[in-house]
Amino acid sequence: MSSSINRELNPTILPRSDSGCQTRDWKQALRQAITETDVLLDALGLERDRLPPLDPDPRPFGLRVPRAFVALMRPGDPDDPLLRQVLPLARERVVVPGFSADPVDDAAADQGDGLLMKYHGRALLIATGACALHCRHCFRRHYPHAAPETGQTRLRAALARLAADGSINEVILSGGDPLMLDDDRLDALLDGLEAIGQLRRVRLHTRMPVVLPARITEALCARLARSRLETVVVIHANHANELGEAAAAALARLRETGTMLLNQAVLLRGVNDGVAAQCALSERLLGCGVLPYYLHQLDRVQGGAHFQVDDTEARALVATLRARLPGYLVPRLVRERPGAVAKLPLAVGDEI
Repeated sequence: MSSSINRELNPTILPRSDSGCQTRDWKQALRQAITETDVLLDALGLERDRLPPLDPDPRPFGLRVPRAFVALMRPGDPDDPLLRQVLPLARERVVVPGFSADPVDDAAADQGDGLLMKYHGRALLIATGACALHCRHCFRRHYPHAAPETGQTRLRAALARLAADGSINEVILSGGDPLMLDDDRLDALLDGLEAIGQLRRVRLHTRMPVVLPARITEALCARLARSRLETVVVIHANHANELGEAAAAALARLRETGTMLLNQAVLLRGVNDGVAAQCALSERLLGCGVLPYYLHQLDRVQGGAHFQVDDTEARALVATLRARLPGYLVPRLVRERPGAVAKLPLAVGDEI
């Protein structure tokens, strides 16, 4: 391993762009997240007249972006791929046919306890409705998450239902972001899952190692390392620029626990819909010890239509990736379709 990579994965050595925004107290870093558009634009030295029309009041799905993630954006660049993922635009309010508040039919699968059973042998548990970063393409941006005061009651009900169903061997913790739970609540949730004898694996879907690397604490890693369950962490990184040195260090800490690390990205117009961007993402992921897993076609969520890439273009992109990258660095192009028994692969090239 080269000295540059060693430096990159050393958590005590952070680049100037990351170090000013990092704190060992991840909750403090979360409290310092930017929630006002003008503050974000000032931090990046951007004027509104260089941007598409902005949403003056994006609530209830407002702007939220940790300063560590802002530090990875290119100052003065209105086309920065990280900025495009978080900046609320006026066009999100436009009603587009075929786009809905619940594009993957989560509501129909939720029996009131946040436990979604869509696929054989697996159950997805919405552990929290909170996220550190509000991605404008999020397919759950309209999901009716439970209020915090009812969340623990729902989790207890979900654990009881899991224990009564002998067909489930893997639980996927999702949200929101499950790592928004503090260590005590996450520990209690894992204890509950580990007490269910038929469970073999727990999978965590999270943006935290990327957008708030300080969350990947020694205590969290120690808890994952001692779990009786096989642990898989699926991160969500859409662009190589998201994987700064702080993120690489956080992922290195997770790897040391024996956790399998995978990535799933969403194909987004103007963010990562080019060959160079996808190649760079796959290479950077591997450098961080993460395998590209899925490249999702956009879930057709209300407010996200401007990110859509058509299937023909998506297939051509992945066909080119196959010609340029080793097979293990080419993510599977998939779409989630309500009622399907699994994620549906989109045939590419000679598969068509």
